[in-house]
Amino acid sequence: MIKTNVEKLIKISIMGEIVSPTIRDVYKVSATGKPLVLPGVGGITYNLRVGDPAYGWEADHAEPGVSTENKENDARTAQAANTAFNVLSCVGNQAIAATGDAKGDRGIVTGKHGGVEHVLVDFSPEVLEKLLIGDRILIKAYGLGLKLLDYPDIKLFNMDPSLLEAVDPQPSGEKLLVPVTHIVPAAIMGSGLGSNQVNSGDYDIQLFDHTIVEQYGLQNLRLGDIVAIIDADHSFGRIYRQGAITIGVVVHTNCFAAGHGPGVTTLMTSAEGKIVPQITPKANVASLLKLRADI
Repeated sequence: MIKTNVEKLIKISIMGEIVSPTIRDVYKVSATGKPLVLPGVGGITYNLRVGDPAYGWEADHAEPGVSTENKENDARTAQAANTAFNVLSCVGNQAIAATGDAKGDRGIVTGKHGGVEHVLVDFSPEVLEKLLIGDRILIKAYGLGLKLLDYPDIKLFNMDPSLLEAVDPQPSGEKLLVPVTHIVPAAIMGSGLGSNQVNSGDYDIQLFDHTIVEQYGLQNLRLGDIVAIIDADHSFGRIYRQGAITIGVVVHTNCFAAGHGPGVTTLMTSAEGKIVPQITPKANVASLLKLRADI
């Protein structure tokens, strides 16, 4: 049994609401110079959930399930309130519809999307049909500050303790064996690189080099996949460091603009390479957290 400080963690209520889709510029220009008009962030996405492909959609940064944000009315605190909403939310947290026809129905936080600063929540298809933009979602935020007591060289981020238990990393001397669906080289990581913290947001896997995509099987990436990024250290932001390993979860779909692609929210990192990724096809939050029977 891996020892943690779970009994020291605070569980706190945070509240967001389902936000409308947004389009800043009607046309997006692809990395090959092609103008495109596509659906993107926000809203309730009825036919896209964790467990579905992250690659191949006619979409740009599409977010699975429900996109939420804290829209505090007081302009002086709006940014701080949504920052707290994003930082405190952890993958695996319980989410409860607090208003509307779906009041009382439960979902699960599956990721965070930087830039727009959305928290993404999975609900069953039956619940999605009852939800409306503007409905408020209560999240029982739990996991910020989670530590592995016997592995000080491995840092945890954005993980509800229930997700850590489901991932079930196995000790191997001074290292931990962690199940992942894919290995991703740091060389193809794009937007989000250089951020000074990883307690919110994500960073993107660029899929423009078809040789690399085929070599690492990235055409088969799914939303919710747990992946290992090699030579990436997220201890204090996102940097390239040879020998480091970062584990994250895929949170949004493919993109067409240069520097972008399926986004990854950080879960674990070791600057010293004390994480050993183990390829496991079922290492997806839809399966690990039993969100779908077909994954």
